[in-house]
Amino acid sequence: MSDTRGGGPARTPRRAAARPPDRHWPARSTALVAAWHRSGMTVAPREEWRRPGPTAQQRRNDLWIGLAVTGLAVVSLTLTRSAGLFLLGSPPSGLEQLFWTVAVTLPLVGRRRWPTATLLIVAVAFIAAQARSAPETQLSSGALFGALYTVGAWGRHRQLARRLRIGVIVTMFAWLGISYTASIEHIPPDAFADAAGPVPPVLAAMVTGVLLNGLFFGFAYFFGETAWVAARREHELREQAEELRRSQTEARERAVLGERVRIARELHDVVAHHVSVMGVQASACRRVFDRDQGKARTALTAIEQSARTAVDELRRMLGVLRASASADAEPPATGGVERIGELVERARAAGLTATLGVYGDAVALPESVSQAAYRVTQEAVTNTLKHAGANLLDVRVRYLAHDVEVDVTDDGRGGGRANAAGLGLIGMRERVTAHDGDLEAGPRAGGGWRVRARFPLAAPADPPVEPQREPVDGRAVAAGAELSA
Repeated sequence: MSDTRGGGPARTPRRAAARPPDRHWPARSTALVAAWHRSGMTVAPREEWRRPGPTAQQRRNDLWIGLAVTGLAVVSLTLTRSAGLFLLGSPPSGLEQLFWTVAVTLPLVGRRRWPTATLLIVAVAFIAAQARSAPETQLSSGALFGALYTVGAWGRHRQLARRLRIGVIVTMFAWLGISYTASIEHIPPDAFADAAGPVPPVLAAMVTGVLLNGLFFGFAYFFGETAWVAARREHELREQAEELRRSQTEARERAVLGERVRIARELHDVVAHHVSVMGVQASACRRVFDRDQGKARTALTAIEQSARTAVDELRRMLGVLRASASADAEPPATGGVERIGELVERARAAGLTATLGVYGDAVALPESVSQAAYRVTQEAVTNTLKHAGANLLDVRVRYLAHDVEVDVTDDGRGGGRANAAGLGLIGMRERVTAHDGDLEAGPRAGGGWRVRARFPLAAPADPPVEPQREPVDGRAVAAGAELSA
């Protein structure tokens, strides 16, 4: 902060001495504070929030900045003494001037760590230097500005920070009034010989000083309060982001758990079917064992095949089932690869140009594999209809030597297919992984999206014997009676 006499181009010592001692220390009017609060620039302060203290890096920065400002202030004081530009009268000894200069600037080394103490020390030293006519008038004003700003930005107790800043501002204006009153008596008669305006010169000088100090302190208060509000909002955004990450993680975990439970229930239905077949075949084998060895051997072969299949399904079920389960899990799907054509027809009804291709020799698939292939295809087609904005849909089922593969491609957008938590891809991947298969899902090089799932097929040791499907008791009894005949 500069004097009204020293803020412009350098004047001769005579002209400077002729001017009234217009000491424009940084000061801020309470009217500006009230106007700033009425402007709605800040949200309602949450007094309970305490801004975390400065980091180690920030403390190191304050140390170096404080030392640099102190060094520059000493250089400025040396140049001022060398030029003899003393605006407030004859200065005291150089040692005293050096003391007050260091007292004003050096506390900045701990401004963010101890903001309240820093402001008090700087303000007291600033007024004392003015009273002793020993100020360094350039960087000392910046030090006071920085100390006032720091209390607003880093003060942990908001009420104390506001009261302290307003108290310092009022004190500065009071000292400004005292200095004006004391200096009026010592103004030379020809001090305002060049004045030509309508306002009395002394009054004009005082009003100018008040306005400049009001702006100076107003900005210091405003920037400090704004910095604190910005820090609080940043803290809230970080908390919200962390809460969102936790929610997304929990949603993914719930999705995985629910999908595993649904898969386990589907596998349970398949295993229950094979166990029922084994019971019927064992009962029939027991009845015809002594009379027809051929039929008994056929029944035993069917039991063996069902047992192998049931063991495979049980292993997969144990691999996906976990300790806890959701009570509201969806019922198992009843569709298989034979119903993939219905999915294509639905896509056509929705306006897409959809095609279905079946390649290779169709073989009887394990029911769980057939259901999983159907569900993966269903999810891929659903994503195409809901998210892709596609015109073309191509579904292919390939029966390979040791695998069955479903391949769904479209010409829609290449990203963002799953919902916000990626639950669709999670479900498909869980189904494929449960059968030791591979899943590829992602954008195609030429545009569009592709989902390809491959399920391995276990080759039986003996020629496969189609197990009898006995869904109701009447059919089971009929099958047993036929073997007993």
